[in-house]
Amino acid sequence: MGADDNRRMNTYTAPDGALLLPHWGLIRARGADTLKFLQGQLTNDVALMPPGAVRLAGFCSAKGRLQASFVVWQLAPDDVLLACASSVLPAVLKRLSMFVLRAQCKLSDASAELPLHGVAGASARALLGDTPVWTQRAAEGGTLLRLPDVDGIARCMLAVATPPADLPALELDAWRALEVRSGIPMIEAATVEQFVPQMLNYEIVGGVDFKKGCYPGQEIVARSQYRGTIKRRMFLFECDAMLVPGQEVFHSGDASQPAGMVVNAAALSATGSVALVEVKLAALDDGTLHLGTVDGPLMKQRDLPYALPADAALSA
Repeated sequence: MGADDNRRMNTYTAPDGALLLPHWGLIRARGADTLKFLQGQLTNDVALMPPGAVRLAGFCSAKGRLQASFVVWQLAPDDVLLACASSVLPAVLKRLSMFVLRAQCKLSDASAELPLHGVAGASARALLGDTPVWTQRAAEGGTLLRLPDVDGIARCMLAVATPPADLPALELDAWRALEVRSGIPMIEAATVEQFVPQMLNYEIVGGVDFKKGCYPGQEIVARSQYRGTIKRRMFLFECDAMLVPGQEVFHSGDASQPAGMVVNAAALSATGSVALVEVKLAALDDGTLHLGTVDGPLMKQRDLPYALPADAALSA
């Protein structure tokens, strides 16, 4: 990335305020076997999650493809909350419930009970105090979750019955741009079962534990990791077009097949977007990437906020 690109990334207006997050929903898991059940379904270790911790986790198909991505935290050992995209929640809740069988664990949609709100900027900094990243603490009427900063901008989510009062209103596009620029993917309806976790850098951001026991798709996820078969990764792009999840991206040298897919996207202006895009590593060696067709809008790569493995970084 050149100096001009870095300057462009630094021209975002720092957002500040709070908003309801309509694209997020909440699943509640309750019962004596809750942790045991979730441990057998998710990509991360929730059974050994320390008190106050917040973790990312995925729910995969038998083929190792992500059906949902979660932000997970415990209210108690028998009471766990899982935040995910509202567009996948009904299907995921139904599928997870099929696996409960005789386990003492009841799953329910808690989105109306504890709506999720986002807070960013100075407003978030004031609420957070010294709360560490990826931890949670009690808030009035619910829970506060500390998310990673994005370009120095503080972020948190609140799962609360009553929204935070006396805070500036934050635009949804501004919040979603922070989510995209964080480099932490969310599985939405358009991308269900499209990606093995490593294609979305999910093990890098802390969403996969390779030492825990079995879960659906675990063998495929582990094989991808240890046999070095990752040929695709997720990168950050900007484009002078409106992007949406599930759109295909093409390499300038190959019109016959897509080189990648948009994972998440947010508007930066009336005509421009920022997006997380999963692409073939080989497509980054030369040529250019374009939205929809080989002569579609140009995709301009930007820096992720974390380092990728050496094989991916060399291709970027």
